[in-house]
This record gives sequence, C-alpha cells and structure tokens, in this order.
Amino acid sequence: MAEHESLEFGKADFVLLDNVSMEEFMEYIYIISLNILHFPQAMYERLFCWIVGRINDIIEVKNYDARVHGKNTVIGVLDIYGFEIFQNNSFEQFCINYCNEKLQQLFIQLVLKQEQEEYQREGIPWKHIDYFNNQIIVDLVEQQHKGIFSVLDEACMNVGKVTDEVFLQGLNVKLAKHAHFTSRKLSPTDKSLEFDRDFRIRHYAGDVAYSVVGFIDKNKDTLFQDFKRLLYNSSNPVLKGMWPEGKLRITEVTKRPLTAATIFKNSMISLVENLASKEPYYVRCIKPNDVKSPLLFEPERCRHQVEYLGLLENVRVRRAGFAYRQIYQRFLQRYKMISEFTWPNHDLPSDKDAVKKLLQGCKFDHDVAYGKTKVFIRTPRTLFSLEEQRSEMVQRIVVFLQKVWRGTLARMRYRRMRAALIILRAYRRYKVKSYIREVNRRFKNVRSMKDHGRHVKWPTPPKVLRKFEEAMKSIYNRWWAWTLIKGLSPEETLQVRAKVASLEALKGQRADLGLQRPWEGNYVKRDNPDTASSFTLVSSELQRKDKFMRVLFSCNVRKINRFHKAEDRALLISDRHLYKMDPLKQYKPMKSIPLYNVTGLSVSPGKDQLVVFHTKDSRDLVVCLQRMVPANESRIGELVGTLLSHFKSEKRKLQVNITSPIQCSMNGRKCTVVVEPKINQSHPDFTKSRAGYILAVPGN
Repeated sequence: MAEHESLEFGKADFVLLDNVSMEEFMEYIYIISLNILHFPQAMYERLFCWIVGRINDIIEVKNYDARVHGKNTVIGVLDIYGFEIFQNNSFEQFCINYCNEKLQQLFIQLVLKQEQEEYQREGIPWKHIDYFNNQIIVDLVEQQHKGIFSVLDEACMNVGKVTDEVFLQGLNVKLAKHAHFTSRKLSPTDKSLEFDRDFRIRHYAGDVAYSVVGFIDKNKDTLFQDFKRLLYNSSNPVLKGMWPEGKLRITEVTKRPLTAATIFKNSMISLVENLASKEPYYVRCIKPNDVKSPLLFEPERCRHQVEYLGLLENVRVRRAGFAYRQIYQRFLQRYKMISEFTWPNHDLPSDKDAVKKLLQGCKFDHDVAYGKTKVFIRTPRTLFSLEEQRSEMVQRIVVFLQKVWRGTLARMRYRRMRAALIILRAYRRYKVKSYIREVNRRFKNVRSMKDHGRHVKWPTPPKVLRKFEEAMKSIYNRWWAWTLIKGLSPEETLQVRAKVASLEALKGQRADLGLQRPWEGNYVKRDNPDTASSFTLVSSELQRKDKFMRVLFSCNVRKINRFHKAEDRALLISDRHLYKMDPLKQYKPMKSIPLYNVTGLSVSPGKDQLVVFHTKDSRDLVVCLQRMVPANESRIGELVGTLLSHFKSEKRKLQVNITSPIQCSMNGRKCTVVVEPKINQSHPDFTKSRAGYILAVPGN
C-alpha cells in the first residue's frame, strides 16, 4: 500500500498507516461499516429525543404556580407494542420484553402488593391472595454484577477480541443456578436451544429463547467522536443542539460512551420512578388472533394473555377489596356538609369518630370499613350516593353563602348610605341654619323701615329650602299686609279683604279691577241723588222684612227679562238676597233671589260690565252694570270681590268664570251671551240672537 493512504468518509478522514497487517486493516473496515450502520440509528434516536423535548418545552407551563395551575404535567412516550415472542429473538426483543417485565413489576407493586399491604397496615380484615411476583426476573436482567445487562456490558469492555459466544459463556457461569435462566450448556437435553448461540428466560408471559448473535455489536456505541464533532459544527442550529458532546476535543474524551443496555436500563428506571409517583390507570389490550381479523377469536391465546397479565389476580383483589379509600381528614373535608354533626366543624374526639357518625347517619355502615388512618368504601354505589348528597348540599350551601354575602353587601351599602345620610343631614342643617341666619340678618330691622323691608332682597336658598322660602315669603307678605291694615276700621278691613279676593280671582284676566279707588258698595244712592230717598226707604223696608244685616252692593243695571227683552233695573245685593228693583216705580221690589241659590258668576275678559249670576234652578240672571259716575268706572272687580269675600266668610264656595262668550241658562234653556262692540252704540244694550243674546257696547 502507499505510505499514506486515506479513506475519505464525508468530511472525516481515517488515516491508514503503513506497516499494517491485513487482519488489522479488515478490523478497521469492520469498525467503519459499524459506524455506517449506527449513524442512521443515532440520527433517528437524537431526532426523536429532540422532538419529545421540543414538545415538552412548548407545553410546559411558564411561570408555574401550584396555587394557580394545580399539579404540573409531563409527557412520557413509551414506544413499545407489547410482549414480543418471535421465531428469532435478538437484542431488540430482549430490551422490549425487559421493559414489559419492568412495567408488570410496577403494576404488581402498585395494584396487588401495595393494596394488600395497605389493608394489613390499616388493620382491615383481609385474606391474602397469591400472585406471581416477577421481581426475580427483573433482577435477573438488571442486577448489578450478576444481571444480564451487567454481563453484557462487561463483555463489551473487555480488551481484545470479544464475541457473542464469550458473552453467552459469561451468562452460563454467573446464572447457572438461576431458576428462570437456561441454555444448551446448562440443559444439554434441550435440543430447542443451539450450542453457543441461544439462551432461554422464563418471563411472566412465558418462555422466550434469545439468540446472542449481534448482542455485542448492538450494545456498543461505536459511533466515532469525529461524527459527533462534525454534526456539532454544523451551521444548522437543530443539528448542533442534537450533538452537544461534539464540542469536546479529542483529549477531553476520556470515558467510553454508555452502552445501549445501560442507557435503556437507566431510562426504564427513570420511567418507573416517574410512574410510581403518579396514580396510573391501566388499560390492558388483549390480542384475539395473529391475523388481525375482527371475526376470529382464539380462546387459548386470550386465556394465556389474561393469565400472564395478572388480570385474574387483579380482579380477585378488587372484588375482595374496596373501591375507594381516603384518609379521614380529607374525607371529612369533602363530605362533612352531609351531616349536621360534622358541619361546619365537629366536636367529636377525632376525625375517625366524626366519619363514623357521618356514615352512620347515611346508613352506610354495612358497606364501609374503618382503618387506622383511612376509611374504606366497598362499592361505588355508596360513593355515588355520597356524591349526590354532597352535590345537593353544596347547592344549598352556595345559596346560603350567597344570601350571607348579599346580606353583608346590603349592610355595607346601608352603612355607607347611613353615613352619607348623616353627612347630608348635617350639611343640610348647616345650610338651613346659614340661610335662616342670613334671613334674620337682612330682616332684623324691618319693623323700623319705612316700607317694612319690601326693598330687602331675599337670599338665595338651597334647593331643599325652596318651599320653605315660599312659606317664609308668604308669612312675610301676611305680616306686611297686617302692618298695613292693622290701623284700618272694620269697614275698611272688609273692603281690603274684598279687593284681595277680587285680585286673586281676576288678576291677569281683566285689565281694570278698580283697586286704586275706594269701594263704596251702594252706588244707586250716589248715582241717583234725586231718587235716593225712595231707594233708602225701600231698602230699609226690605231689611226689616227679610232681616238682612247689611247691603253688600247696589248698582243700576240693564237686564234681560223672561220675555227676552232688555229693561232697566236697580240691583241690590244684601247678605241674604239679591233684589231686582224697578227705578221707574220708585224702586219697587221685583222677584228676589236668595244668595244660597247663587252658585257662581261669569264675567267677560273685556272692559264691558257684563255679569251672569248662575243659580241652582237654571234661571240665571244676565245683567250689565251701567249709569256709571264717572261714566268709565268699572265695578265688575268690586262686585266679584265683595261676593267672594262674603261667601268665604260664610265658608261657602262661589265659582267665578272669566270667559267669552258666556254660557248661561234662561228659564231652563241653554243660551250664549256674546259681547260685540259697535261704533254707533251710545250705551250698552242687549239684543236677541239665534244662539242667545248679544250685548252691544260702544266701540272705538
């Protein structure tokens, strides 16, 4: 060969030095071929681990807080179909079956062994159920220094030429007396095993014969460090992250890489530790046949699987055991609202006594057992009944809590409102006192003022005192009016009251009420001095006859008689009657109308002197006041005010209407009186119309 030949494989150079024998050269070629085979396997393994790690990183709860997120979660991938028994079973089947042995041992530990031990530990009466514990098989595989994995790793680390036969010889030496291991050398009569090739293990699922061919090569990690360094230096960050050990230099790599068996064993130990810290739920799948047919069921195969999976023992333990168990404190915490003796807290000596009291009240004594630290419930039906009662009580408790909380909120709201009300009342009192003090200050000397404080401006009241201000102003106005009239004679006082009544009834609806002049009342004597003596004589006679006290009002009028004709009359109103007199016959009294028969008055809004007296018998009196001295003097205001004041003194009501046209009733017939101004009209007069009457008044 050349002095320096090189064999290029990718970017890794393997230098073949001279003076190398053919045997050594072929060994190099064999090692390179193993690297070519292991490289895709290593790539698959690193890629698979990267995918799983990437998924875990993505689904990991960031900023984890147990109070918020609850228990943390992990993802574990176990890519194993199940127990494998082939015609030719090699290293892969051995690892898979070891995995199944390990998981079966965990199943036995969690379900069968621990459950029975728990019953004995809690003092629950229990008849032990036998089961096959495959811990001896697990120890056969993974025990230190004596297990199959240890023998395999020891063979791989030996110096010199190591073959699969050397590995099998080591097994025969160290496991010769093991009840679950055999080989052709240990059992020469067993012709199903080949010399220096096969060994058999009695698994929990049955006997499996393994061929040691390839065990050594498959167990070694023969991938050169050059490959790892090459991939670590890749520009692809994903590839770079898959091979972190590639950053080590040749001088830094001093240890042999872990073997496949060691890696697999460590992985299984970690998986079992992880599963043991959880509460696993097993789903056992039964394979009905080998041809994948949905219609074929092989009883022997299924019976065999049920047997080696330990399902029969599991059913026996479950049937003889209890479906639910819980420590007393947590059981009480969940179900204490069911019983009145335990809600909200019990006063019994211990939680165990409280649980007994609770279950006795529910009449479940026949289906429970009481351990030292836990309560055991045999059937799910009892647990479901407890859950139903709890759900019902939780709803009632929620309603109760809602009621209490709403009551608390209402009380808090009431206290806030009450506090606000106290502040509001205090503020109102302050504003009221401030306002009253200001009113007192401004009106302190009104008695000595010339106008008795009419020029004083009232202070602006707070909103709450606006009605009070109106009442105060009313009181002040009454006082001011009293100061004005307190020096008047009784006749003047009556006149003032009449003017006030007239103003209240007609203010804003008639222009001239005659408030600025004195009201004389008896105008017939003043307007007709020549016949005044006759009027006085007749008035005195009527007063003696009808016994009235005084004359309220008298005036010459133009009236409509029952024949719908207009005629002159003198109107005299006493405190008892309304008299009509004929001035042409020395004021001869005509028919009178009692005042109690008068229900109301109607006047027009104009300057005319039209007045309609409404009576109970629908015989209204329609008149127009006339013969004024002076001629334009209005006496409507005086008439209305005098009658209103008199009716008020007798505590009777008199309706006053200001309207145009005026509706009235003459001899029981409805009619209308309309006021029409006419230019050529010298004095007011009535004329008949289709609808009633027309009062013609002088126009402009």
